[in-house]
Amino acid sequence: MSTIKPYLRLSGLEPLIVRPETNFINVGERTNVTGSKKFARLIRENKYEEALSVARQQVENGAQILDVNMDDALLDGVVAMTTFINLVQSEPDIAKIPIMLDSSKFQIIEAGLKCVQGKCIVNSISMKEGEAKFIEQAIICQSYGASVIVMAFDEKGQADTKERKIEICHRAYKILTEQVGYDPQDIIFDPNIFAVATGIEEHNNYSVDFIEATKEIKRLMPLTKVSGGVSNMSFSFRGNDHVREAMHSVFLYYAIKAGMDMGIVNAGQLVVYDEIEPKLREMCEDVILNHKNDNNEATERLINFAETVKAKGKEIVKDDKWRNTTVEERLKHSLVNGITDFIDADTEEARQKYPKPLDVIEGPLMDGMNVVGDLFGSGKMFLPQVVKSARVMKKSVAVLTPFIEAEKELRRQAHITAGTVNEEGAGAAKILLATVKGDVHDIGKNIVGVVLGCNGYDIIDLGVMVATDKILDTAIREKVDIIGLSGLITPSLDEMVHVAHEMKRRGMKLPLLIGGATTSRMHTAVKIAPQYDEGVVHVLDASRSVTVAGSLLSNEQKPDFLKTINTEYLKLKEDFANKKSAKQYLSVEAAQKNKVKIDWNNFTPVAPTFIGTKIFNDFPLEDLEKYIDWQPFFIAWELHGKFPQILSDEKVGSEATKLYNDAQLLLKQIIKEKWLQPKGVIGFWKANSNGKDTVTINNNSSLINLEFLRQQIKKVATQPNISLADFIMPAETNKEDYIGAFSVTIDGIEPHIKKFEAAYDDYNKIILQALADRFAEAFAEALHEKTRKEYWAYATDEHLTNEELIKEEYLGIRPAPGYPACPDHTEKYKLFDLLGGKEATGITLTESLAMFPASSVCGWYFANPESKYFGVGKIEKDQVEDYAKRKNMPLNEIERWLRPVLEYDA
Repeated sequence: MSTIKPYLRLSGLEPLIVRPETNFINVGERTNVTGSKKFARLIRENKYEEALSVARQQVENGAQILDVNMDDALLDGVVAMTTFINLVQSEPDIAKIPIMLDSSKFQIIEAGLKCVQGKCIVNSISMKEGEAKFIEQAIICQSYGASVIVMAFDEKGQADTKERKIEICHRAYKILTEQVGYDPQDIIFDPNIFAVATGIEEHNNYSVDFIEATKEIKRLMPLTKVSGGVSNMSFSFRGNDHVREAMHSVFLYYAIKAGMDMGIVNAGQLVVYDEIEPKLREMCEDVILNHKNDNNEATERLINFAETVKAKGKEIVKDDKWRNTTVEERLKHSLVNGITDFIDADTEEARQKYPKPLDVIEGPLMDGMNVVGDLFGSGKMFLPQVVKSARVMKKSVAVLTPFIEAEKELRRQAHITAGTVNEEGAGAAKILLATVKGDVHDIGKNIVGVVLGCNGYDIIDLGVMVATDKILDTAIREKVDIIGLSGLITPSLDEMVHVAHEMKRRGMKLPLLIGGATTSRMHTAVKIAPQYDEGVVHVLDASRSVTVAGSLLSNEQKPDFLKTINTEYLKLKEDFANKKSAKQYLSVEAAQKNKVKIDWNNFTPVAPTFIGTKIFNDFPLEDLEKYIDWQPFFIAWELHGKFPQILSDEKVGSEATKLYNDAQLLLKQIIKEKWLQPKGVIGFWKANSNGKDTVTINNNSSLINLEFLRQQIKKVATQPNISLADFIMPAETNKEDYIGAFSVTIDGIEPHIKKFEAAYDDYNKIILQALADRFAEAFAEALHEKTRKEYWAYATDEHLTNEELIKEEYLGIRPAPGYPACPDHTEKYKLFDLLGGKEATGITLTESLAMFPASSVCGWYFANPESKYFGVGKIEKDQVEDYAKRKNMPLNEIERWLRPVLEYDA
């Protein structure tokens, strides 16, 4: 029987396993009343449903754990924690990640423990009130299955020296493991990070003490984790982001090597260590490592330097000394820094130096890409830099390719003359990537392909909407080593199950990788892995793909790797099958009775300025720029953080700024040369609800029923079970209400994509794709604003900033079919029929109901001031049966479309 490895294992609806190769864990801090004014205001005003949007944003921004803190003198912390955690559990898109229950009052933590699902972290417990209290609290945490953060704090106070940190942590460890029975891997120590460079000599060794203590803690207690609040260390330089970025990077460089596992640094972001100017890096190291610091000399040097930076800002000095090095070093420098200026000449010089052109690829180019791979794997390089490196690599290979092909032809002719067989070498391992049938989204897949290509793999990218037979036939014909599937929309999950089933039927032996925004480890374990026995692995993001591919292609590592994966997936599958949900659900009839209460007698709907549709064939692209929400642009590049703060964040601020500047240059060219054409349509119709979940539209005397779903989970008192139909006036009032719809697309991208592909420029290709997506969302935002102020005119005096628009602080909503408030994609058929079909905008629907072009958005317009965004969450079979009957669709077909929200296993 397999042994479960002693990793820190956390979970929400999905597991988070902290393995040795795991990088920093990002903890979302904004659901904290002491750290977010917006969240605190919403909680104080009892607007818990709205407060969920803060949590959802944290998850969307890449948080792997959600910190929840209700420590506020004006709040009943126990009630607030209980209410909010219960609501979080009813939102699968939030509840999928583990929760960190954060409070200085243990009764609030205990309240959270009573209602949180999965395996959470308690933040924190300590021995400041003595051992008895510490043991009592630890036993309670353990009884709920929680991991604990232990502060280095005892009866004498906080630990401020190496010896005290080690002493307190080791003492706590022995108590937890020997008396309480805690598993070592469930213990996380916070040995206290304090400010250095304060001018007080006693503070100078604080960072050294933390780093040295971390080494000893990991030696004495190797299965435990170490965490800390890194920004505390640079507090003396607050207001000087440039110096703080460098200090955090230097500190973490040494702390991570010492064994630090987690750290909250502005959502875990810092500048690239190797890019800090040498003089500043040396001064930071002197301060942090307490070198050359007699009489605070190192501190004074850094303070003086900080003043010059504050006065002058960041200076960019071009240094061309690297051009005087060997051709091998020049190629490596170009690859690591993404410089294409000299690549043609340097590649030609290397070709003439080496016996064969292939030697250049297998020698200096792969040496350079190995450095890129190492830097990326260790968190010192970020995705935009890796994609730039790939551009350099492709351009260099393009220079060499004609010579390689010419050599192959000479060898072929020689074999013909000699009458012998020509057997070329096997070459690099081949990985086939494809977006499955019915899905048109491929930015994430393209990024994974670039990252894997940078690590020496031969990538065969079949593109989007690829049928199963084509994927498998190509894999067999090209003798690939791994197949990777991608998908964004929920129907793609079933298509992936089908691909796995067909691989088994054909007797294939290749590992199968699963990725994409809609996929999850749980779904892979429960639905896909059982269909195929030769290795199915869910890959969370591009940075993990390299490690996974390497493990699967290593004869030594593959058996143990797959054994571990299979054990984990079997456990997930068993947990899913045996899950006895603690949640309570209402019958569909009871949920409908608990609908949103609106005083219809005193409400008069605003009539739109027209009934029918209005088409926008060539909306000015330049008018959309101000509506762009840049945050998802950075998320596409796996750079997580709020915009514009991300541009000055500690970890990725430098690279995010470069990416943003490059995007701005391309954006201006797109607008000036009219590369892209926005096309859209809006429409309004008279409508009434039936008082339940059906809205009937009168379209030129033809009645069309829109069917919606309702939240079914049992809510706390006064909280309704919401359906979008609640926001449309019931027919029984004998008053007319209205509903709207829209669809927008960005046309014209293909020739420019082909141009970048021909130039081996993945970097600008991916920027262009991401910008097209941003333009589509901006167009949807712009039309919604015009709808509110002009075309429906129910908010004519609205004056919102772009930030307020992004935060959805307007009246009314524009929910999209297939998303949380209306998760059924099949309602898109009605939406597009009402708007005039393909003729209106050129948008077509695939068989999985993805929109093509991929940069397209659609949705409904609701104007009622009570309307708000929400998630339907999980639903029971009685509602699904009612829904299938209303839509006149077979139950098994509607279950296929709704599978992600089903509470039962269909």
